[in-house]
Amino acid sequence: MMDKIFAAFSLIMLFAFVGVVLGFVAEVDLTIVVVIVLLMATFDFWKTLWRGNGNGNGKKD
Repeated sequence: MMDKIFAAFSLIMLFAFVGVVLGFVAEVDLTIVVVIVLLMATFDFWKTLWRGNGNGNGKKD
């Protein structure tokens, strides 16, 4: 359970850090890349949290 809490906290901190970077460097290209990276990180978090460990067998650790 603690691993899920730490993972959620880390994802929130990633969003906060990237928000600060985008606040100071307002470039469209950087924003597009950051949005794609955040979507991938969020999808990976969701997939790991709700669908098991991602190794394809559906078992949770």
